[in-house]
Amino acid sequence: MQTLVLYDIVSNLPGISWSPNPAKPRFVLSYKGLPFVTVWVEYADISIAMQAIGARPDKRLDGTDVYPIPVLSDPNTGALISDSLEITSYLEKTYPEKPIFPNNSESAIRKFNSAHLNQIITPSIKSIWVRSTEIMSPASVKFFTKARSIDIALPWDKSYDEDWALLEKGYKNTVYEWYQKTDGKWFMGDTFSYADIVVACYLLWFKRVLKEDEWARISSWNGGKWAQLLADVEKKCKLA
Repeated sequence: MQTLVLYDIVSNLPGISWSPNPAKPRFVLSYKGLPFVTVWVEYADISIAMQAIGARPDKRLDGTDVYPIPVLSDPNTGALISDSLEITSYLEKTYPEKPIFPNNSESAIRKFNSAHLNQIITPSIKSIWVRSTEIMSPASVKFFTKARSIDIALPWDKSYDEDWALLEKGYKNTVYEWYQKTDGKWFMGDTFSYADIVVACYLLWFKRVLKEDEWARISSWNGGKWAQLLADVEKKCKLA
């Protein structure tokens, strides 16, 4: 089997990886035991790099093209796929061993993925973006800020306390209640799935970019459930 290629966003952190969306297929690839290498791309160079390999752009709210990462290149099939959820769907169909959408759950997990993003992450994302700029190169900070401010206007740090209140409420109430609907430590009870990877990869983002006391705050919620979930998913995906 030829080695797959995952395109991810570089940082100045030890271990490099930080962004939640490329982390999701990274976890899936590792969980499935598929051979892959990572090509690290500066945020400021994403458009050039993705155009060079023939990746397709998405559309921003203002109608302009934007080239997303992650992108996965599979030399075994010739496929070139963008978007973490679509990459995961492709991997599940092409390499079905160790299913990540168990028991025909892809449709339900797609709904979960949207709900988690729209209800939990997006309302409080500004303060996390501020921290994310602190681990980028100066050129990438400038590009990231310009690109993201199209979606959410600057300044991003003016509502810090409100953002944190929303994030805390989201995890301590909404996400906790989602997990309490079944017995067992995973979203689907005793069955591990992509839903757990989604939650874990955003937690990984927080752990990687937030200040130590901020991550400690998240780690204390719901009796330490979220720090433990991240550790459990990393172990399950052989990334601990």
